[in-house]
Amino acid sequence: MAQALIEPLLASGSLEPDQVLAVVGRPESAAALKQGVFARCIIHAAASADSAEVLKAPLQLLAIKPQQVELAAASFPAVEGSPLLVSVLAGVTLSRLQRLFPSHRVVRAVPNTPALVGQGLTALAWGENISPSQRQKVQALFSGVGEVLQLPEEKLDAFLALTSSGPAFVALVAEAMADGAVAAGLPRDLAHRLAHRTLAGSAALLDQRQLHPATLKDMVTSPGGTTIAGVRALERGGMRSALMEAVIAAAERSRELA
Repeated sequence: MAQALIEPLLASGSLEPDQVLAVVGRPESAAALKQGVFARCIIHAAASADSAEVLKAPLQLLAIKPQQVELAAASFPAVEGSPLLVSVLAGVTLSRLQRLFPSHRVVRAVPNTPALVGQGLTALAWGENISPSQRQKVQALFSGVGEVLQLPEEKLDAFLALTSSGPAFVALVAEAMADGAVAAGLPRDLAHRLAHRTLAGSAALLDQRQLHPATLKDMVTSPGGTTIAGVRALERGGMRSALMEAVIAAAERSRELA
């Protein structure tokens, strides 16, 4: 997730390489990351003595597996100046972060992978004693890759389930639609491209015209036509219920991780 956030900012020039210090788990991961837009950044493995440099940074982005947070915290010595720690860890609460990183001021961020193409969504929940300038820095970081919202922490699990897990659900829909088009006679490459463009165009129409999804559905369906036949098949297969349960399951898993 950290790479998805920083890569487009480096590519656009919003961040300069000398402003970025990355610490990753293993030497081979550090070597692999030193490619493309990250080639001029400073990258260390966690085992390196030089990795402690990251603790001097005024804004630190924590992007590890939630199960690793205790281990990571144990390697963070006390630091001066109350640097800002921005966590993108699912389910790890502000109170837990503050307990694990007492020298830091903490923020929870829930971004999603469309940040890679500047179409991200990020929710922010603030810890205590965050200064206006620190808030501005965090908002500027995530605004560079999409839209930023501020939400109460208790809303983050639902936000994550819809926006962070959602791209995977949409990808499954895209794949299934393309498979259906292949079954109906289209070549595979063309079916994928058309499925992606159909999803992107439909999302843009819903968003830009502020349409309720049912309105768009009704615009497309005509009596006895092809679309209503397809909608009937989707209803028979329980698609809406399955997607609802997927979002709820993702939100519940986020709460379990807490």
